[in-house]
Amino acid sequence: MQFLDMTDTDFDEKFAGILSRGEETSLDVEQVVREIIADVRRRGDVAVLEHTNRFDKLNATSVTQLEVTAGEFDAAFAKVSPQEIASLQLAVERVTRFHEKQKQQSWLATEEEDILLGQKVTPLARVGIYVPGGKACYPSSVIMNAVPAKVAGVGEIIMVAPTPGGELNPHLLVAARLAGVDRFFRLGGAQAVAALAYGTATIPRVDKITGPGNIYVATAKKLVFGQVGIDMIAGPSEILVINDGSGNPAHIAADLLSQAEHDELASSILITTHRSFGEQVAREVERQLHELTREAIARKSWESYGAIIVAGTLDEAIAFSNRIAPEHLELAVADPFAVMPRITNAGAIFLGHFTPEAAGDYLAGPNHTLPTGGTARFFSPLSVEEFVKKSSIVWFSEAGLNRLGSHIVRIAELEGLQAHGRSVSLRLKDSI
Repeated sequence: MQFLDMTDTDFDEKFAGILSRGEETSLDVEQVVREIIADVRRRGDVAVLEHTNRFDKLNATSVTQLEVTAGEFDAAFAKVSPQEIASLQLAVERVTRFHEKQKQQSWLATEEEDILLGQKVTPLARVGIYVPGGKACYPSSVIMNAVPAKVAGVGEIIMVAPTPGGELNPHLLVAARLAGVDRFFRLGGAQAVAALAYGTATIPRVDKITGPGNIYVATAKKLVFGQVGIDMIAGPSEILVINDGSGNPAHIAADLLSQAEHDELASSILITTHRSFGEQVAREVERQLHELTREAIARKSWESYGAIIVAGTLDEAIAFSNRIAPEHLELAVADPFAVMPRITNAGAIFLGHFTPEAAGDYLAGPNHTLPTGGTARFFSPLSVEEFVKKSSIVWFSEAGLNRLGSHIVRIAELEGLQAHGRSVSLRLKDSI
């Protein structure tokens, strides 16, 4: 962990390592992913099965065996406690209510008597959602990806998730059914992305792929973009906490570790105007690390990409935050509502001392699939809008074309596109 002061002459140099973590995809990774994608395109189910058996140590003899059955869904509900089901159901309900407010309707503008303009909003026919597996089980990722797709009216939701050793977590199945997933395949990695993008005899081709994954999944999504839509290229998780010396250091330490325990590349940063508060937080982090079951992961993250930064003023802290555009931003200050209007770049903003980032991860309502690595400068959280497409609607009556046609022809001539202009001028001539 770095303890930095913004007045240090080498501050930017020291902080650069945190900003650039996970930035580059090695050529080796890209080559492996390209080969897997090409193999799936060429051999379909056979390639999917071979790669899945190899990477997840399975012994499946058919891709159909990778699909979760209705009986397995039912068995999962029997294994999960009523209290856990209730919590997951509450998360689905709250996330649904929030995303329903994002829905857009088709519209027509009738201001002109002779011209009709509008926009048609159409849900995607089929989407694929990728849910990470391996180091942890993420039913919340199921909910955050499936619910907005369901709210948008997507026709079919195909979920994929790796199951190393064939172990199927019942909580994922419960979350998938509650959130409206239609089909679920035990399938991960680049082969899952390729199968969803191009389709196989068993796995249907989708229109868009959403959801986070490891470097192989992220690289595969990048390479199939254009063949299908994608939400974003998610990098390692990150949190930035702005503090003015108020609040409980133990709470801040816990919030920082909530991201550090994700994986070794996660970044947890506190920027405070009070050095003594930062020192208390550092001690708390060390104390709490010993209490975590994922201590090794959290410690590696904290020691490699954690930082406590001392700012001279709150203004400096805000400017710094806007510059790095964090995925999660906590305003752990006395008056967060006074600071919030000045935040211009952040994936999600958590206000005050009693709004931990974890509330947003699970059931506050907004989506937890957020832009990382500074991309909050131009990307937004996953939303209903990601699961619809929009078509422009244009209708000209004869009178409308007569009224505006000469201007259309003139602009076409400016661009040297004779046929464009003629498609209008011929109609104007005929209507005289």
